[in-house]
Amino acid sequence: MNTTLIFATNNPHKVEEIRTVLKNSFTIITLQEAGINIDIPEPHNTLEANASEKSKTIFQLTQQNCFSEDTGLEVAALNGEPGVNSARYAGEERNFENNIEKLLNNLEENVPRNAQFRTIISLIINRNEFLFEGICKGRIAEKKKGENGFGYDAIFIPDGSNKTFAEMEMEEKNLYSHRKKATDKLIQFLNNYGKN
Repeated sequence: MNTTLIFATNNPHKVEEIRTVLKNSFTIITLQEAGINIDIPEPHNTLEANASEKSKTIFQLTQQNCFSEDTGLEVAALNGEPGVNSARYAGEERNFENNIEKLLNNLEENVPRNAQFRTIISLIINRNEFLFEGICKGRIAEKKKGENGFGYDAIFIPDGSNKTFAEMEMEEKNLYSHRKKATDKLIQFLNNYGKN
C-alpha cells in the first residue's frame, strides 16, 4: 500500500532526509504542499511532548494521517544541553552559526566531549498516536568541519567514524543517523500496520 502522510515540519533539510529513507514506500506531503502556512509552537521541555504537539496540531487542522519529529543534541558535559532547545540555543532567531559558537564556547577544551543526537517521531494514524525514538551517539569536534548537512552537523562526529556529519554525503550519514533510526522504526510499523 502507498500511504500518504503529512510531515509536520517547515524544515526542507528534514524533509529531504526523511524522503531519502522512505524512498517510494510512502508519499510524504510537506506542510507547504498541504497548503498549511503555520509555525507550530514547541513549548514543551521534552522532545516527546514537542513532537506530539506538532503532529496533533496538524491532525486537528487536516484530520489526515501525519507525523512530526523533534530532534535534540544532548551533550553530557553540559547536562544534556542544548537538548530540547537545540534550534534556539543562542536565541529565538534559530541561527545555527551562533548556536554552534555558543556550544563550543560552553564546552571547554578538556571536558569529555561525548554527546548524542536524539530524534522522536510522533505518528498519528487513524486517530491513534505512536512514538518512535532514534539515537546516534558520538562526540563534539573541536571545530567545525564540512559543508553538508545542517544544524550541528559540522561539529558532531558519530561513534564509528572520524568525520563530522557535515563531511558526509547523505548516504553515509544515514548509516549512523538518529533520524534514520527513528524513521526505520516508523517504516517498519507502517509496513505492518493493519496486517494484524
